[in-house]
Parts: sequence; C-alpha cells; structure tokens
Amino acid sequence: MNEKIALLGFVEIISSLSCGIVILFLTYKILKVYGQKRLGLDHSNLAYNILIAGVLLSVGFIVSGVIQPILDSYRLLSSSDITKTELIFNFLAYGGLYILIAYLSSLFIVFLGMYIYSSMTSLSELKELKDNNVGVAIVLVAIIFTLSLITSNGVVLLVESFIPYPDLPMRIR
Repeated sequence: MNEKIALLGFVEIISSLSCGIVILFLTYKILKVYGQKRLGLDHSNLAYNILIAGVLLSVGFIVSGVIQPILDSYRLLSSSDITKTELIFNFLAYGGLYILIAYLSSLFIVFLGMYIYSSMTSLSELKELKDNNVGVAIVLVAIIFTLSLITSNGVVLLVESFIPYPDLPMRIR
C-alpha cells in the first residue's frame, strides 16, 4: 500500500466532507433566514423548498470543483521542505481561500440568476414564491443551475491561479 496516496485519499475525504457540511449548512441557514424574515415563507411552501434545493445543488456543484485544486496545493506543499505544522497551516489557508472564492462566486451566481429571471419577466418572483407558484420556482432553479454549470469551470480556473506552483527557471537564449 502506498502510504502517501492513502493519506492523500484520507485528506480528500475528510476535507470534502467537512467542507460540504459547512457550505450546505451555511447556505441553508442563509436561505432560511432570507425566506422567513424577508419573504415570510416557511417549509410548508413547496415553491420555496424547490428553490432551496436548487440553490443548495448549485452551490454544492460550484464548490465541489475546488477540491482538485486543494489537493494539488497539498501535493505541492507536501513535496516541499516544510514542517508538518507548516504543511497543515498552509493547507488550511489555501483550502480556506479556495473554498471562500468558490462559495462567494456561487452566491453571486445564485443572486445573478434571480436578477436575470426578474429582468426577463414582468413577474415578481418573490411574490410568486410566496403564493407557492411551483412553476416559477422550477424556472428560477433551472436558470440558477444553468449559470452554475456554465460558470463552474471559470471559478475553478480562478482558484487554480492561486496554487503555489514553484517558480520555473528562466530560459537563457
């Protein structure tokens, strides 16, 4: 058994699971507060639940793309001459930065999707959600998820620009 690969697999499982739980919990709480305080909605509203499910799926999809850059950073950092304490600190710092970038990007995409929908129609999507209009919720989720699919590669590329690749020597002609 290759211990380095096994350790890397263990690190991926733990970091992905913990990141996923925190991201989903935080997003759910934000949506719950937004729905209850601003819109006066509760969990008996099917349209609101569909919106929550779509937003959680979209956010999870975008944030899941940063797992590979986090692992690439870990591989680069673990092959350098730093102590285990520095490795853990640097891994957490880079991982936290990558997740924060992806999470903020995903929230921006969600709100952009809502804005696009309200711009395209004369409907007030918030009123329609309050009235439990499932059709509006489904279209809104489709717009949000489509934007997530289209932009996820760009978010991952943005995150990859922060990977601490070693400097390559200049080529002399």
